[in-house]
Amino acid sequence: MNKALYYRVLSKPFSIMGVLNITPDSFSDGGLYTTSSSIEHKCRQMVSDGADIIDVGGESSRPGSEPVEEEKEMERVIPVIQHLRRQFPETLISVDTCKSNVAYQALQNGADMVNDISALRFDEEMIDVITGFRCPVILMHMQGTPRNMQQAPSYSDVVQEVAAFLKERAMYVCNKGVPKDYILIDPGIGFGKTLTHNLQLLHHLGEITEVGYPVVLGASRKSFIGAIDNEKDPLKRVGGTLSANVWAYQHGVSLFRVHDVQENRQALRVMHQLQKIDDSLKRTTDKPSP
Repeated sequence: MNKALYYRVLSKPFSIMGVLNITPDSFSDGGLYTTSSSIEHKCRQMVSDGADIIDVGGESSRPGSEPVEEEKEMERVIPVIQHLRRQFPETLISVDTCKSNVAYQALQNGADMVNDISALRFDEEMIDVITGFRCPVILMHMQGTPRNMQQAPSYSDVVQEVAAFLKERAMYVCNKGVPKDYILIDPGIGFGKTLTHNLQLLHHLGEITEVGYPVVLGASRKSFIGAIDNEKDPLKRVGGTLSANVWAYQHGVSLFRVHDVQENRQALRVMHQLQKIDDSLKRTTDKPSP
């Protein structure tokens, strides 16, 4: 793991994680990146557009998706990670997996970190891989599994429950010896949540950031945007993605997992500059009179 690069990325006002799904059935880009040439082109575009991290996944987690055999998942992601490591030494590589063996092979072949949508619950050996490689990990909240998570999601208080879950999982990882600054949390927008749940989480992101770890947001092209704007085509949800991410940045989120790197980077850079001016004006206003 490139420790210096990791800290450099996390020290930025915001970081962009570009999505690379090596799958035939992901909700937005399934089947688009299955050849070496299409993968190469997509990765070069994302890095050129400003991606700090490339998140490589070989198993779809869309609602209703079926699990992928371990060997098939490794067959999809390991050669890609090896290639990315050679071609993009100054870009962090994340492997999006719930399987410890896939994570082990990915880290062995050049990945820097693990993005686990189950928060290390689906494979009890995943924590051993994380501690063995001493690598960063993203812990995400999900109610149920991808196969059944959208059948009937229910919460008494979605914000409180998600925050408590993420705090508990982060403490578990910390207690196993993973440094606190190697732990990132993700509220899991769209994973076992209704439209109302997603909007409540977005509106109260401050309570998620107060858990005390860098927050990753994966709102990109999600169905809640389509529900609000009556848009069935995920490719036409970029505007909604930008709105959600700019809002999230204003409420303390620092890492954004997106399909459209250039558009999101630009929107967040503009928001960052506006916020700097706003902060400067507040400091001037707050100065005591002589």
